[in-house]
Amino acid sequence: MSVFEALILGVVQGITEFLPISSSGHLVLLQKIFGITEPALVFDTAVHGGTLIAVLVVLRWDVWNILRRIVQPLTLCLIIGTIPAVIAALLFKDRIEEAFASASFLGFAFLITSGLLLASDLLFRGSSKPGGLPARLDGPAPVRTQDEMNLVDALFIGLLQAVAIVPGISRSGATISAALFRRLDRDFAARFSFLLSIPAILGALILQIKNLAGAGASAGAGSIGLLPIAVGSLSACIVGFFSIRLTLKIVREHSLRGFALYTGILGLLVLLDQFAVHFFF
Repeated sequence: MSVFEALILGVVQGITEFLPISSSGHLVLLQKIFGITEPALVFDTAVHGGTLIAVLVVLRWDVWNILRRIVQPLTLCLIIGTIPAVIAALLFKDRIEEAFASASFLGFAFLITSGLLLASDLLFRGSSKPGGLPARLDGPAPVRTQDEMNLVDALFIGLLQAVAIVPGISRSGATISAALFRRLDRDFAARFSFLLSIPAILGALILQIKNLAGAGASAGAGSIGLLPIAVGSLSACIVGFFSIRLTLKIVREHSLRGFALYTGILGLLVLLDQFAVHFFF
């Protein structure tokens, strides 16, 4: 992988990590387009580290409020929400790496993201607030606040985050959709999704530390190397900072249907190439 390719992939990671369109799916797709043959999961994990720094900066007050009072309901919800992804990563590590390398399920995964976004958005039809924001769900149940979140909510969100380990299924899209399915407030749904990314990314970095070290040790033998990894991570961090702020605004004030349409079309195009055209797959 060249430094230029790493830069492009890092920028794409920074943009797509927080928009609900699957950063890992886009990285795998671009690696196919560029013809990059190095282990995809290693670089993907490294650039996720760059976006982790962006999350910590943008949500610094949320993180600080958790750190200064560890024993609180939100901390427990984050722990419960993280457990399913940890279990999935440990049990299916080889299959996950295979999914990143082969991208055989990529088109279907993008369609799953599209379906989740569309389904969650349809739950919030109608509004009494400016800008089209829903005040209540259709039906008797009101939208719930952070203080009303329970462990069942956290577990459900965590289960969808575990499913989103597959490239093409958006982690932020799945977790935000899960929170909306549970009738949680849109602003909190987005912030909880981003807070949940912190232990998820840290866990992925720990699992891949040996692979990352190996990439640096054998940089001259066809592996990715430390310089492209550093460039990709830095660009992901800078772009990710602005992407988080934009995504928070979009989730608060706009529909998710545009993202559902984008991932749906992208999924169909990938499937067309995989089964008919064979330009990249």
